[in-house]
Amino acid sequence: MTQLAKIAVLLAAISTASIVQCLAAESPPISVEIESPLASSNPLQGYLRQPGSAGPSPAVILLHGCNGHWGRLDGRWGKRIASWGYVALTVDSFGPRGLTSCGDSYPYDLIMDAYRALKFLARHPLVDPARIAVLGFANGGRMALASVEHGFLEQASPNKFHAAIAFYPPCRHFKGRMTVPTLILIGERDDVTPAKECRRMVDGRDAWGISRQRDQGAPIKLIVYPDAYHAFDAPNVTTPAALSAHHLEFNQTATDQSIVALREFLDATIGRRE
Repeated sequence: MTQLAKIAVLLAAISTASIVQCLAAESPPISVEIESPLASSNPLQGYLRQPGSAGPSPAVILLHGCNGHWGRLDGRWGKRIASWGYVALTVDSFGPRGLTSCGDSYPYDLIMDAYRALKFLARHPLVDPARIAVLGFANGGRMALASVEHGFLEQASPNKFHAAIAFYPPCRHFKGRMTVPTLILIGERDDVTPAKECRRMVDGRDAWGISRQRDQGAPIKLIVYPDAYHAFDAPNVTTPAALSAHHLEFNQTATDQSIVALREFLDATIGRRE
């Protein structure tokens, strides 16, 4: 084959890959029953997005926060993650329970939703069960961290996560002994879930002092965006909003940087193996 022909083949391959990626990004999500009604009194549901590539793919489970806008979360992040070549499953934790927010009746079993979704994906024919990550936002970030911190919850499940990401999670009560590589992204000006608490966790300190040695557990990468507030990636908060006297505000720069950071982290931990 001549050099010119090789270049033509390469360009055609790149073009085909771009088309496939675009089609995956534009495809509507599929509503799925994560569990049958016989499996639970509150069977989980969600939106599933599939990449355009063939064969078992890595996957990401997305967990929403206390606002419960899981549909927006799918449109904002699930769609993007699928366009990168990952299966994306956005979980609706509130709908099956008849909830609209965390409120005073926060159900304790909500913490199990990540593993309930993991069980579903681990048996899905399009998913590689050895490459599944959990990604949570705010309270969903707390659920993501709880799912991979060393302890009963992680040990009790036969299926395991292989990476975890948390956007502006409450870090206060975590010791930071994670079982898989973990990424935390948060704003310096966040007054809902303060960045200083995540710094303490990463440093091996909790609210009561030293809780672990820095070299215990899998590595945790903490990224703090200097001018960002809580919900910095939510474009519907284009003007500052208040939540129980706390400040919420969209930040385009922090969002753009978090997109790059998330993709690099996923590629490095569970990314496609060519």
